[in-house]
Amino acid sequence: MKTVDEIRTDVTLRLARTWLAAMAAQTAAVVDGWPHAFPVGQPTGAELAGQFADVVRTATELRAWADQHQLKVTVRARRVHGTEQELPTHLTVPDVDAAAELAGGDWPERLARGRRRAAILASQFPSLANPAQTLATVDGMSDIDFDLACRAGRWFAMHNPAGLTPRQVPVEGLHAKWLNTRQALVRDLAGVDDLHLAAPHPARLHFTYLDPQHRRAGYRLHDSASVGDVPTLAYQPQIVVISENKDTALYFPELPGAVSVEGVGKGGATAAAFDWLVKAPLVVYWGDMDADGLEILDGFRAAGVPARSILMDIYAYEEWQRFGPGSEGPPTHQPGPPAGPKSHRRRAGLVQAANRASLDKPEAHRAGEDPAARRARPRRAAEADLITATSHYKASPARLGFCQWPAEEPWQGCICWSMARARY
Repeated sequence: MKTVDEIRTDVTLRLARTWLAAMAAQTAAVVDGWPHAFPVGQPTGAELAGQFADVVRTATELRAWADQHQLKVTVRARRVHGTEQELPTHLTVPDVDAAAELAGGDWPERLARGRRRAAILASQFPSLANPAQTLATVDGMSDIDFDLACRAGRWFAMHNPAGLTPRQVPVEGLHAKWLNTRQALVRDLAGVDDLHLAAPHPARLHFTYLDPQHRRAGYRLHDSASVGDVPTLAYQPQIVVISENKDTALYFPELPGAVSVEGVGKGGATAAAFDWLVKAPLVVYWGDMDADGLEILDGFRAAGVPARSILMDIYAYEEWQRFGPGSEGPPTHQPGPPAGPKSHRRRAGLVQAANRASLDKPEAHRAGEDPAARRARPRRAAEADLITATSHYKASPARLGFCQWPAEEPWQGCICWSMARARY
């Protein structure tokens, strides 16, 4: 037989599944799912005979709890030790409000807020396709944000923004970040498929010229290019180094015919939009030595950037992880829960060993774990190795130490042959 706490848990779970529909249908005479009779469970004959005192105590607690909250109790006569005993079989909760009272916590206030908002949505947006789903979207909003969403929905229902940017929409309190993260809700409220806002700003790439002759001639060092524009570079790069660290990209040492590009995280499509980058004879990617870094590398390759990695293999990780951020002492933040492997997903741009590295080294990518083991980027040493390696580029690409992607050997599909160890 279930205890009071177990019945309360059952009530809370059912409430969580049904309250949105109940609020959206609050004008209906009967709401689906309520009233509901919750079974309390029945002991076997042997259990009843052997644990009679415990069963009676639990049944008494259930009756008292039901009486306190005015719940209907369904009973069944059971014969034990030669006598008839009436034991509860079900407790019936009449509606969602009673369920919220039983569940406790913030449920009563959540239902009251949901009821108010459901009434506002029904009044201002009577044509909502799925009122319960919309109510779920606004459930966690503050009153200010909910009011702003309603005003934005009414404005877009009555106006055509005609290419305005999100920042230009004339709704008091609305700003670009707010609208950009809630466009689906505003479309739902306005009853339109498209808000017809101006297209997002084109992605932009920032890079630095590394060629020593170019620099000594007094030309500009830093440049940028927007996707869709036709940039004219000072020279056609023979070597492109993409780094996720801005300082490294900006202050990379001089290198003939090279440019250093500031990484854009998982935006491989941005880099792939520039022919001068994709068609460079050598494109090197230098990212975080963690699972996320390998996934970003995979994303660059999937977008069409023929990037070869530097210092992103297991050898570099094992040798340099002790110098990663946070290695000077214990972390100042609270560690997170133990990290497990990421769910398996084949990364087409990585070979078998790199896929394993991205999945089986959770300590190398989990924020909240030891930061020294999460990311290691010994930049000065790698810069020197890259310069040494690329100095042989024209004469012998095979001596670079970069993997010749794609290839069949375990680490040669995505990882350079440990340039930090100078194996070439």
